[in-house]
Amino acid sequence: MNTNNFPKLHNAAWPGVVGKGDDAEPAIPLETMLSMTAKADIEGVRFDGVDLFLSDPHISIDSSLDDIKRLVDLVAGHDLVVGSVVAPVWADTGGGSAMGSQDERDRFVIQVRKACQIAKWLRDLGMREHGIVRIDSSVDPASWDADPVGNTALIAQTFREACDVAADFGERLAAEGEICWGGMHGWRSMLNTLESVDRPNIGFQADMAHTLLYLLGYNKQDERILADDFEWEDREALTGGLIQLTDAMRPWTIDFHVAQNDGTVHGSGSHDKTGRHCQANDPNGKLDIAVDAGHWLRDTTGELTKSIKHICWDGCMFSNEVMMKQQTWNDVLGAMIGVRERHGWFAPDSRSVEF
Repeated sequence: MNTNNFPKLHNAAWPGVVGKGDDAEPAIPLETMLSMTAKADIEGVRFDGVDLFLSDPHISIDSSLDDIKRLVDLVAGHDLVVGSVVAPVWADTGGGSAMGSQDERDRFVIQVRKACQIAKWLRDLGMREHGIVRIDSSVDPASWDADPVGNTALIAQTFREACDVAADFGERLAAEGEICWGGMHGWRSMLNTLESVDRPNIGFQADMAHTLLYLLGYNKQDERILADDFEWEDREALTGGLIQLTDAMRPWTIDFHVAQNDGTVHGSGSHDKTGRHCQANDPNGKLDIAVDAGHWLRDTTGELTKSIKHICWDGCMFSNEVMMKQQTWNDVLGAMIGVRERHGWFAPDSRSVEF
């Protein structure tokens, strides 16, 4: 083990909720996700924190300050902190399409406002030093494709309003590049959406499992980077594609998910098919996790950007059987440590709050 202490290592709690219910497997309680995260240990190195989904059954978006104080006690009891949080902007969680009717777009912004309030409370209580508020367009690619120009303009307007709200709370918003969200389902479309927002407090949330499928043009073949006859055995071509993608997206990237993908899509419960999250040691994984994370964490000259203060593992839609095995989280932690050993740095830890 080396002495790097940045970026901080976080686990996502939302795999206990996302893709669960709706005739899928039952949700896994937040307490269980925190416990499994806290117990992971590789030669004395542990997770530093968790990223959270602000939605029932984990955390109500309508939480009061007292509710959040109890959450702080719960997370601190596991010797963890909080990083990024996900705003529940979708219709089935109280939000609405970012390119929908005025009412839908208003509800989208309201959910962002609630999420930013919770995020600020967590900061004020000393529990959250790093991280963003995550959003997406809350609409499918097919609906967006009916009018790409007009719908992108609507999404950008909704995002602008959300950014203005976030600024009131001192927060930044990150739009996740996921192939199931309209206007975000291809890398050029994602860039166009971000550029159209024209606000300083919006950026990109890169997830290694999702962005891998940008290279293949899933749901947006005219934005495919790799050749039509690409074979996974061609590591040189894959690396070239990753470099092209990350050089374009890195300047916008303000939040980063370490993940593995086997080159396929997967959906569960109410979640549409998107880049499949695989276990860290999946033999079918197409990424060299530690090496390929460097494309996001280093600039075009190979120098560390140090702009990402914490990295998060995302294992959305893992089966409950997999998630309830402690070894799963030890393997994940090992992969995260590998990323930090290659692309991390040492700095005085600014966290001074005692819980």
